[in-house]
Amino acid sequence: MPGRRDPGPSVKDSELYEELRDEGNSKEKSARIANAAAARGRSSVGKKGGESGSYDDWTVEDLRKRASELGIGGRSSMNKSDLIDALRHH
Repeated sequence: MPGRRDPGPSVKDSELYEELRDEGNSKEKSARIANAAAARGRSSVGKKGGESGSYDDWTVEDLRKRASELGIGGRSSMNKSDLIDALRHH
């Protein structure tokens, strides 16, 4: 297909990977989800999650710490809503 990206040999479910990328997810997140779906089944992966509270309930300090863990730059100058947006779209 024209315009499609080759996810590489490490991605086990390339169709799901492409769907996730088209939705705007990062390469890393798309590959992680696609590989988990290939290993455990799509419905199993879909049921996982929901274990973390909403970022809205986190303190700015905790948001900055999580952004640091993920390597998000510019976090020291971000306010709470900027940090939440950066974390959600990583």
